Amino acid sequence: MITSYLTHPDCSLHHMGPEHPENPQRLEAIRARLSLAGLLQQTMQADAKEACNEALARVHPVRHLNALEKCLPKEGIVTLDSDTMMNPDSLKAARVAAGAVIRGVDQVFKRQADNVFCAVRPPGHHAEAADAMGFCFYNNVAVGAAHAKAKYGARRIAILDFDVHQCNGTIDIFKDDPEVLVCTSFQYPFYPWRYLRSEWQNVVNTPLEVGTDSTEFRRIIERQWLPALHAFKPDLVMLSAGFDAHRDDPMGDICLEDEDFYWITHLAMEIAALYAENRVVSVLEGGYNPKTLASGVEAHLKALLGLPYSDAS
Repeated sequence: MITSYLTHPDCSLHHMGPEHPENPQRLEAIRARLSLAGLLQQTMQADAKEACNEALARVHPVRHLNALEKCLPKEGIVTLDSDTMMNPDSLKAARVAAGAVIRGVDQVFKRQADNVFCAVRPPGHHAEAADAMGFCFYNNVAVGAAHAKAKYGARRIAILDFDVHQCNGTIDIFKDDPEVLVCTSFQYPFYPWRYLRSEWQNVVNTPLEVGTDSTEFRRIIERQWLPALHAFKPDLVMLSAGFDAHRDDPMGDICLEDEDFYWITHLAMEIAALYAENRVVSVLEGGYNPKTLASGVEAHLKALLGLPYSDAS
């Protein structure tokens, strides 16, 4: 497998204060771990480019994009909600995060790579069409999916989100869109407390009880996601890859291990091999314990590279 690794130095310019869990150290921890493990050197590394206004406006109304720009401070930090803040470089970082997913989509459709991991921040899956929230400004995976539809005629895009939080933003943007299937597993009841009823035929909501372990997680995913994916037959598989469902992450109470992230990545790749000519584009979402975030991404990348899982130290 040729795995592309996309990131950008500007992703580290965005910060929301010294105590905030969504901070630049997250990407540093990932890069250090992958370099030490010798995995980064096995990928095709490149920098992302900023998403243009046209790409962002496919999923976010122009008036909302303009309103976000007006919120940008000239210095210091401004607060959008209780946990989402902006500094002068926040939207620059958000643009390259969304732009990474666009470039990843380009790479898999042009056959420059089999699959892609976008190591970017800020995350995106809580960003609704007209609402920035939950550490998110632009919905990165949605921007990439809309690009795949507009540029490559993709008509069956599966978005699999295994973050500990539900992808309310992705659902808000694609609910009732027959060309997009959204499968989301999440701790319940839990933030963001929206879109929890499965009212849309193209959304598979998979709530997980506090304390859900590896065995139960895999059983539920196989029972709920696999039938939907086989019926849908996606021509592109996209992953909102959150690592905060790890048992040692401070943000949630789900008890997954690194090997579960390998397992669900492999499951997505099997679906992509059957229906999507191996096309998988993954983008980082949550994960707030630097050690387990890095080890979870290592397991994820091993699967993408087609390597066997072996216990990381």
